[in-house]
Amino acid sequence: MNARDLSRREFLQTTGAAGLAATIALATARLEARAAQEKERTDPDRKIRLGVVGGGFGSAYQWHLQPNCEVYAVSDLIPDRCNRLRQVYKCDRSYESLEKLILDDNIEAVAVFTEATNHVKHDVAVMNTGKHCLSAVPVGTTLEGLQQVVEAKEKNGVTYMMAETSHYRPEAMLMRQLYQDGVFREILYSEVEYYHPARRGSAERQSLWYRNNKPTWRHCYPPMWYPTHCTDFVVGITGERFTEVSCMGQRADFEVDPERKDNQYGNPFHSGVALLRTDRGNLCRCNRSSQYHAHGERAQWFGAEVSAFMPSWAGQPFVIKRDGQGDLTTRPDYFHLLPEPMRVPTGHGNSHTFLTHEFIMALVQGREPSVDVYTAVAETACGMVAHESALRDGERMKVPSFDKKA
Repeated sequence: MNARDLSRREFLQTTGAAGLAATIALATARLEARAAQEKERTDPDRKIRLGVVGGGFGSAYQWHLQPNCEVYAVSDLIPDRCNRLRQVYKCDRSYESLEKLILDDNIEAVAVFTEATNHVKHDVAVMNTGKHCLSAVPVGTTLEGLQQVVEAKEKNGVTYMMAETSHYRPEAMLMRQLYQDGVFREILYSEVEYYHPARRGSAERQSLWYRNNKPTWRHCYPPMWYPTHCTDFVVGITGERFTEVSCMGQRADFEVDPERKDNQYGNPFHSGVALLRTDRGNLCRCNRSSQYHAHGERAQWFGAEVSAFMPSWAGQPFVIKRDGQGDLTTRPDYFHLLPEPMRVPTGHGNSHTFLTHEFIMALVQGREPSVDVYTAVAETACGMVAHESALRDGERMKVPSFDKKA
């Protein structure tokens, strides 16, 4: 069966008869067909001249392996990190700051991997020079900052993408296609989690919270200000928007953990648990913690007839369950959808190569990327409001919309 010509009704009839294995096979066929069409539409000689800023996380992407990308210049304020960028991307041209790099007219787009607290300032500066922008997560730390990013994108007519890794975990790619194919009908409830422990005395805390014995931006960063590894599992799957949130924060014991006292954000919480409602009336429980003995990003999705579970650090296997069709426990691998040079293992569930490829393809094809500015701010804004709700002891609060008005 040609996946390009498969109607929604035919899809549901076929999967109902053949079971979950056929459901997954047909979803994969659709993804393969889309990748084939993309390749057909792509000019192999078109090169996007890219600047990469931020030699920490910024060196963990595969721009040099993407056939339509040329890393034209790199930058980092710290010399050893700048040298690392030059080595990874085999680039001889470097600038001592983002502000100088964006003045180079030969650069078409900039990948910004600076501190979260500087994303708004840096992303707006990039877009105000007429350059396309990919930004590390989250978009920003205030609702006002999110609005500035949206306005800069709309005013300058450029492309903006947030590099949200959860969007291209294989389970999320499959879930997005299954949802589009109508297999779930509606995801009534989801549970999304991101645990990144930085407990007192751990090497992980030391490496994340300090550089040269001085606090970094991650030091006591409010947990709900970093929500997108969780919230993309809803917004990035169904396209829903969060409209309300109530969040309970767990306060740190400053006597037991004095490093958290009098921190730069005035943040009293090491963890937060939020209950969110979407614009379709569906619910989501979102956990964020730097203290719990747990690790990683994952989700569980529940419909009326189908449920799906990502694997977990604790041993929960990948499984999709459907009434009358048993369980499916084989997790798909989508490496073959990428250009051959990019089929390499990466961090965050092998998502980095997919994010790299998607941003460049969006620019080459002149279209909006998967995690566009409206998706990005929707995934971020709910966390800003959730933190405020926690400060108000769980008060239910409205989440503003930043979507473009019709």
